[in-house]
Amino acid sequence: MKRIDNFKSIIDKYKVVFFDAFGVLKNYKGLLPGIENTFAYLDEQKKDYYIVTNDASRSPAQLAESYNARGLLAITPEKIISSGMLTKEYLELKVNDGIVAYLGTPDSAHYIDSSGLHTLPVSQIDASNIDKVNALIFLDDEGFDWFEDLNKAVNILRKRTIPAIVANTDHAYPLSKHDVSIAIGGIAHMIEKIVDKEFIRFGKPDSQMFMFAYDLLRDIGPISKKDIVMVGDTLQTDILGGNKFGLDTVLVLSGNTQAIDAENRINATGIVPTYICDSAVVEHGELGF
Repeated sequence: MKRIDNFKSIIDKYKVVFFDAFGVLKNYKGLLPGIENTFAYLDEQKKDYYIVTNDASRSPAQLAESYNARGLLAITPEKIISSGMLTKEYLELKVNDGIVAYLGTPDSAHYIDSSGLHTLPVSQIDASNIDKVNALIFLDDEGFDWFEDLNKAVNILRKRTIPAIVANTDHAYPLSKHDVSIAIGGIAHMIEKIVDKEFIRFGKPDSQMFMFAYDLLRDIGPISKKDIVMVGDTLQTDILGGNKFGLDTVLVLSGNTQAIDAENRINATGIVPTYICDSAVVEHGELGF
């Protein structure tokens, strides 16, 4: 583990950079100040990059638009690899008909709905249609009644032998500088324990996300795992996932992991990044053009 003072020196070592989104490129206030310089430098150096995110709340096009609207035009839909993409692929391959019930917002379900299956929020599942439910998806922590719909999800899974898919494995996300909010992955973990069934997970730290991204790179040309670095703010997802897949990793201190407790968390979890850096921002004075 090496402490790095400027992110530019990390970019210079690799051909491809995988970025987490929340806590790395943006936070509860919006984009990290100066993050556009990082992408300007990546483009100038002809380095490739992808956003590898557990955000399944919107499609890649919608996620890219959210960056573009804030002035970060370098992010296009083709640069985004989300856990929602893997969920959509699974449904298309494994669930042929019936209802896909979901916990999340209508926006999060719209992307899954495009697979041609009939999606319905858990709130609309009752005795008249429960027998037609062939999958239950945990998409987002908003868009449903936490009491009524979580209890209903538990009982759907008790009554139906169906896959339960966690499209976002994050247990929590930063709500402010000092507070966090429960994410849908945390809710899914609780329900999994209650119903005593093993859920299917798509998202970091599981390797499917990294394999999906790696396969995209290999379609373009030969690339080695040694040429890729994963940048994230969370040890249990970004760093653990990157480490397990054989990538070098950078823990940035701009999100879930704060400088004051980074060392303690690393020691407690045993999850060790290759590098630690304050943020993924390349300072303006470091740009080579």
